[in-house]
Amino acid sequence: MTDYEKLIDKLRKLEAVFSGTNYEGERTAASVAIDKIREKLKSIEAVDPPIPYKFSMNDMWSRKLFVALLRRYGLVPYRYPKQRHTTVMVRVSPRFVDETLWPEFLELGKVLQEYLTEITDKVIAQSIYADTSEAETRSEPARLESS
Repeated sequence: MTDYEKLIDKLRKLEAVFSGTNYEGERTAASVAIDKIREKLKSIEAVDPPIPYKFSMNDMWSRKLFVALLRRYGLVPYRYPKQRHTTVMVRVSPRFVDETLWPEFLELGKVLQEYLTEITDKVIAQSIYADTSEAETRSEPARLESS
């Protein structure tokens, strides 16, 4: 199994955890998981109506993942004119955000970031320079006193 296939498998398993299904499998299980979460969203919205939320994402990968999650659950991401491209707006139930959307985003984001970091390190090590460690931290030089 390639690294890419392992990533997809891991993301699908996380999806099953967040949907509350026992299925671990192919597209059918993913579809069942999405349907369960959409049902949960509808039941939550009945008692906890949607409100506008503003999310700020640090990077393009997080934003793409978050927007994909929103769309998968039938939520419509948007942005107002003059808002940064790192901003994502959505009307959603606060309870759904707290119980499902945000925890799932954090877990999936963690897995995706680990994968992207690993791939980036491999590409840099193989094509540019083998040492992909962070820059060292040094203490600041002493200031010269002025007279």
